[in-house]
Amino acid sequence: MKSSLRTFTLNESGGFTLIELLVVIVIVGVLSAIALPSFLNQASKAKETESKQYIGSLNRAHQAYFLEKNTFTDDFSLLGLGIKTQTTNYTYAIDDNTSTAATNVSYPQNTLSLRAHVGGVSVGSTTGAAGGELTTLAVLCQSQKPQAGDSSGVTFVPDVGPSCAGSFENLNN
Repeated sequence: MKSSLRTFTLNESGGFTLIELLVVIVIVGVLSAIALPSFLNQASKAKETESKQYIGSLNRAHQAYFLEKNTFTDDFSLLGLGIKTQTTNYTYAIDDNTSTAATNVSYPQNTLSLRAHVGGVSVGSTTGAAGGELTTLAVLCQSQKPQAGDSSGVTFVPDVGPSCAGSFENLNN
């Protein structure tokens, strides 16, 4: 009597071999290793957009406040923006406030992956204007690498306006 047992090889059964599975896992791992840094970089850029928007809004609010009151303020509530001074990613402050200039700073919660932003608003004169009319000049600066916020990222030159300094680059251009 013949045996009714039949032997199957892996190829006949339609399954995958261990080598085929390992190759697929290695390919997925390599693709993940390539894509993950790009994804994390895009996530950091999205978080930094919040800071750019807040500092830009603070600059514009300072300009409007100066037009009404002829001075700058360090009180967020007087600017009428209704923004939080602390979010998940950043803490915001008005530093180095004088009667002729104000500096707005974002302090990243994670200084290893997020860049700081600094905004400056100052009083300048319009060239060639009759009667020496005054205007407000603003700048938005971003650190070149992830780091803590620093109000020294903006310098003020009389009648020229604010400019980026140190390791901060101008985002207005």
